[in-house]
Amino acid sequence: AQLQTYRDQLQALASGQSVDDPVFIAIGDSIQRFNLPLSLFDNLLTAFMQDIETTRYATFDAVLDYCRNSANPVGRLLLHLNDAADEQNLVDSDAICSALQLINFLQDIEQDYVENKRIYIPLDDMHNHGIDESWFANRRTDRAMRGLLAEQIERARTLMLQGAPLAGRLKGRFGLEIRLTVAGGLRILQRLARQRDD
Repeated sequence: AQLQTYRDQLQALASGQSVDDPVFIAIGDSIQRFNLPLSLFDNLLTAFMQDIETTRYATFDAVLDYCRNSANPVGRLLLHLNDAADEQNLVDSDAICSALQLINFLQDIEQDYVENKRIYIPLDDMHNHGIDESWFANRRTDRAMRGLLAEQIERARTLMLQGAPLAGRLKGRFGLEIRLTVAGGLRILQRLARQRDD
């Protein structure tokens, strides 16, 4: 209900109506001042709704669709705020942000399952490796689970490397921050790949 209220406030901004919520007054000001696409805020609300309604993802494409709403808008907003939102930058940013979201899932497998009963590993990949939900419930690490996770790690690495050229095109502090983000993401993936039995 609260998320729907946020969506209503966002729609009010979109239609030029005034709002009385201080958060949305500030958002409206930023949207106007920096010419930010309203759709990116709507994407984030969609992801928050998915967090409530969806606990399993059938395919990797479904996981990437979640990333398009949850992570990619953040990178796109940063590019718009830094006046760097050209077509190639947006594509590369999406790859980096989706990779970061996948890394987050890989770091939080147990927490997501225990606290929210969510599994972000695609169900078809689990099936292909002969794994079902009991592996998560019983914290089971074996050859099948390691194979499944190695596949997910490689997907995240591929996306991160695909988007990495963005860091070289961005100038100044923003470019430095993106270079550090890419390097940090790749380092985390390296460490995850070495973590064999936990």
